This record gives sequence, structure tokens and C-alpha cells, in this order.
Amino acid sequence: MSMMKPTSSHLFRLLVVLLLAAPWLGLGPYPLHLIIMSLLLGFIYTSWALMGRLGLVSLGHGAFLGIGAYSVVLLWNQYGLSPFIGTLVAIAVTVVVALVIGYPCFRFKIVGHYFALVTLALAEVVRLVIVAERDLTGGSLGLTPKPGISEGASFSVWAMQSSTRVVWFYLILACWLFALWVWRRVDQSMQRDALQAISEDEDAAASIGINVTRTKLQITVLSAVMTCLGGVLYAQYQLYINPETVSGVGISLQIVFGVIAGGMFVMLGPTFGAVFLLALQEILRVLIGNQVHGLDLLIYGALLIFFIIKMPKGILGALLERRL
Repeated sequence: MSMMKPTSSHLFRLLVVLLLAAPWLGLGPYPLHLIIMSLLLGFIYTSWALMGRLGLVSLGHGAFLGIGAYSVVLLWNQYGLSPFIGTLVAIAVTVVVALVIGYPCFRFKIVGHYFALVTLALAEVVRLVIVAERDLTGGSLGLTPKPGISEGASFSVWAMQSSTRVVWFYLILACWLFALWVWRRVDQSMQRDALQAISEDEDAAASIGINVTRTKLQITVLSAVMTCLGGVLYAQYQLYINPETVSGVGISLQIVFGVIAGGMFVMLGPTFGAVFLLALQEILRVLIGNQVHGLDLLIYGALLIFFIIKMPKGILGALLERRL
């Protein structure tokens, strides 16, 4: 189902125009922050959905998010290397990890639930490494990038830091639009048809000349690298990271929940899921705060089961299906 039919195309352009004008509508710092986080999570969720919607369900993208976030912060804090350099290092590490995990799985046909379990283990391994190396990473207490903005300035390109949210808003908006562009490019490529065929029957796909292992690796590396970039943006925007927010099973499942809730088969579905998840978090924060530990996770789990059983196309997917 395409999001770019004539009426949908007009609505999308209207949405982009409204977003471009958002910082100048007098929304206030916190509403603007929520919009930025929605776009950032939309970027990360869209990155996951590139492979998730084609049968490659990963529960380990928290690992790539953590690699991106911690690489730039550690290299900046320890060696004074710009986050731009740190980003290149993070991408290189992400590609290696994705290949090390993906190649054996795809080569020996580890698919479905077994592939999901392998990736889940990866996310937890990365989290445990971050916690164990507490002298370097700050452990469970987290890590804060050293200030890089000179006195009297509002931002630093070298440090990739800004004291004004407007700069971050437009940067993250550009990244979000880039993710949507990648989604469409994948949809319009021959690789999309190959991955669809592989998700239905690997042996049949291989019999007509599709290189199954290479095709799966390509989309996995692309998804992992984009998620890594999401971790970089998160670290530099929030200026604080810890293992629970950028790595591990918890954040990986949160990504999956957001995508399924919004609709993984619709271009704007993951972003819609990000907005839904943020709204749910705000409601729970106001209603219960931290009074009942773990209640939010219980609610997420219950809603995830509901969406899988009753609304497999997600909220936005179901709305579009009814309209059409």
C-alpha cells in the first residue's frame, strides 16, 4: 500500500510544510522537544522497518543504537575527536558487527524466531559490555559528552552541540526525510522484489538466481547503519546516554513495538508509531509517574499483543485501509 497516491502525496507535503514552520509557531521548548524526539524516533523506527517488514525481524537493533551513541561520546570525551569522526568509526564498527552476526545466520539459514533470538542476544551483549566497562563508559550511571560550545556561542559544528533546539529540529527533520527517501528507494528497487521473494520462500528465490545471503546482508547493513546514525543523533541531542536508553533488549523491543503499533508496511507507519509511543509515555508519566515500577512495560507488552492479533497492519495501516 503506497503512501504516495495523489491525495496522500498532498497530505505529506502539507505535513512537511507544517514541520518546517513548527519552530516559529510559538510552541514552547517542551512541545518542540517532543516533536524533535518524534522525528528522531521516527528515523530510528523507519530504519528498523526497512528489514523488519520483509521478514527479517531483529530484536537487536538496540546494539547498533548503542554502538553509535557510545562511539561518538567516548571518542569525544577521551580523545577530543569530533563526533563527525566518531560517526565514521561507529559506522565502521556497526558494519563489522552486522556482517559478523548476519553472514553466519543467512549462510546457514537461521531464520524466523531463531534469527530474532540471535539478534536479541547481540543487544544484551552490547549492554552488558557497556555496564561492565564502567570506568570508561560510566556503567549504569551513564555518560555525558564534555561541553564543546565556546563562551558566547550557541552551537559548535566541531563538537556537534547546540544550545538551541531549532538547530537540532532542522537537522533531525532532514535525517527523517532522508529515511523516508531511503524507504522509497528500496521500494522502487529490484532488491525489494528479491527480498519479498526471499521472505516467502528462500529456496524458490535461490532457484531463480537470487543471491539470498548477499541480498539479506545488504538490507541488514543498511538498516543497522541508519540505526547507528540514530544513536549518534540521540547522544548529541540529549547530551546524556545510559545503557537502558540506547542499548539492550528493552530499547530493541521498544523499537519493534513502535513500528508494529504504527504500521510497518506503510512509509509513515513507524513515525506514527513513534508519536503514539511518546504520547503513551507522557500519559503514563502524568497518571502514574514512577509509583508502580514496571507497569509501563506491562502495558507496552499487552498493547503489542493486541496489535499483533487484532491490528497487524498497525494504526496508520488500518486507517488507510478503511479509507481506501
